[in-house]
Amino acid sequence: MPIELDSHEFFLNRELTWLSFNSRVLHEAADERNPLLERLKFLAIVSSNLDEFFMKRIGSLKRKVAAGIQDKSADGLTAQQQIDACYNAIREQELRQRELLKVLREQLAIHNIKIVSYDDVTTDQGIWLREYFYSEVFPLITPQSFDPSHPFPFISNYSLNLLVKVKKQGESAGDSIAYTRIKMPLGEGLPRFVQIPDTYHFLPLEELVKKHLYMLLPQVDVEHAALFRVTRNIQAGRGSEETDDLLAMIQSELRDRHFASIVRVQVQDEIDSTARGMLAAELGLDEQSDVFSTGSSLMALRDLFEIAGIDRPELQEKPFKPLDPPQFSQATNIFHAIRNDGPFMVHHPYDSFKTSVERFLKEAAHDPKVKAIKMTLYRTSSDTKVVDYLIQAAQNRKQVAVVVELKASFDEAANIRWATRLEEAGVHVTYGVIGLKTHSKITLVVRKDYNGLQRYLHIGTGNYHAGTARLYTDLGILTNDKQMGIDATELFNYLTTGFTPDRFYRELLPAPKVLKSALLARIEREIKHHTTESPGLIQFKVNALEDADITKALYRACQVGVQVNLIVRDSCRFLPGIPGVSENATVISIVGRFLEHARIYYFKNNGDEEYLIGSADAMQRNLESRVEVVAPVKAPKLREELRFILDTQLNDYRQAWDMRVDGTYVQRQPRNKDEEIGCHQRMIDRYTERNKKAKRFQTGKTLKKVGSVKE
Repeated sequence: MPIELDSHEFFLNRELTWLSFNSRVLHEAADERNPLLERLKFLAIVSSNLDEFFMKRIGSLKRKVAAGIQDKSADGLTAQQQIDACYNAIREQELRQRELLKVLREQLAIHNIKIVSYDDVTTDQGIWLREYFYSEVFPLITPQSFDPSHPFPFISNYSLNLLVKVKKQGESAGDSIAYTRIKMPLGEGLPRFVQIPDTYHFLPLEELVKKHLYMLLPQVDVEHAALFRVTRNIQAGRGSEETDDLLAMIQSELRDRHFASIVRVQVQDEIDSTARGMLAAELGLDEQSDVFSTGSSLMALRDLFEIAGIDRPELQEKPFKPLDPPQFSQATNIFHAIRNDGPFMVHHPYDSFKTSVERFLKEAAHDPKVKAIKMTLYRTSSDTKVVDYLIQAAQNRKQVAVVVELKASFDEAANIRWATRLEEAGVHVTYGVIGLKTHSKITLVVRKDYNGLQRYLHIGTGNYHAGTARLYTDLGILTNDKQMGIDATELFNYLTTGFTPDRFYRELLPAPKVLKSALLARIEREIKHHTTESPGLIQFKVNALEDADITKALYRACQVGVQVNLIVRDSCRFLPGIPGVSENATVISIVGRFLEHARIYYFKNNGDEEYLIGSADAMQRNLESRVEVVAPVKAPKLREELRFILDTQLNDYRQAWDMRVDGTYVQRQPRNKDEEIGCHQRMIDRYTERNKKAKRFQTGKTLKKVGSVKE
């Protein structure tokens, strides 16, 4: 009988598969093959991930429940059912976190790295801590009491708070009970973990404050003190259609977010039942479901980044410095190199962002032959020179246009600052098309060459962000392909005007107009070309595969015999191994030293292979409600590199996890010594050897030239 591919059983839940990814990250904290401080870092990453998950995903689901929306996800769950299932998975993860933290603290103590309590400090250290509290912490704290005559104070997102139960001295138990909230002043430049001088011993700031409550609350008896922490919804719920001024809207939303509804409160087990119930009631939460206990363990484990980053190299990964791409190292002009020897591909973090992408922009800013620069900016950072170079270009009287995405989650305030700074320097700043996020990563440089105006492009999978370029694996191509340049001009005209006439793209595949239909057409083409003698092959490397139409198309390809290999970092609706549906499909997830972020789409195409890279994941939001750019990679040398990346990850036995037919994952185990090397280290080795060969080649050319001069 025909199989109905719309059935819920063929789709995994987006939220639960993301939580499964977070469990794989948590496994890295448990994996003894990783250096000790790296394991602590992974524990911090898991906590940070969960914070964002509550703000974005749980917050979104709660809004649906509040609005009475009963629509079901592709896997057949209502919003409330998804929340309940997520809460079960999260509580299991947090229990595992606490168990691992205990193990890691014991192992770190062997190396004399300790998170201590006051019972562990010496008399001299206690004196130093008291002085530190009095001079650095005490002036920043403002205790807030509340009782029937004083309202419950506002609790800001992610803030760490002590709830102190007090009564006046001399009064009997139960009389004149009041509560005081003390917010830890972590946003004032203070560390969460106070390092005791001349040691690697760290005292949590909340322990320092608890020890000195007598200074903050004199002449009262402290009956009880316990930590709590809230997480707020990221969205304040205002639609872009409510205002004509997008910048004003985002600024207003940022203010509103400060007061957005709370989706979770975390408490320590030490909190008494009355205080726990009172907190839930005051914060508008369900005590049974929305209150998460951290046991007696530390809260806000994301702050462990402070300790994971201490200077103990023997307990950390061997440092890796991004390499200068040899194709640019000898070039006096990057545009000449691209024109004469390109196109080029850069692979971060192995290739230096500074000496490739930033150099491209720097030279564009100062090259007198460059007439215009157009760029999309989704996320950047203060240590990235991109904004500086754009301003320098404007000061050098070049036409500079930048499309800034103001609604980049968690970076809205920073993007407003960049946009304002660019506008003040004379850069033409626009905010994209109303209703669509501009998520593409593309730069267009127009240069007057010897043969007329020429277009030079950078098209990437990652943001123009120097920090993430050292931590995320991303790809970018630098080219002066004529048709791509024409397409890019058309794209920027769309972004800066919002006008939607028929626009034709011959090489680039932008979303939302072209990309989804292009991917679906290529999957159908693979189905059509598939034969027993020449079997079809589809390989995707993406961060997430969530779009239901893409998922069903891949199932249809599998049913006729096309081999489907998916490398999906986190959320994935597709199930491999279903009898009669996806038996010839594999799904793996790569988790390791770097965060996988590049997107590659490959189609065998009856031997006329097609490789695509770009900013878009196979998610409905990316394909239908964002401006994305995916580009073909045509040069044989670049295709070889993409093939190496895909093959290396598909055959990884150190960092790869296989999805099973029930949607769970199992980590592959090395079968021999060679397989103990993961794909990230293999890439480091590959690029290191590439640079060595390039250096030897250049040295040989120099020696030969010198020799010929002597002759």
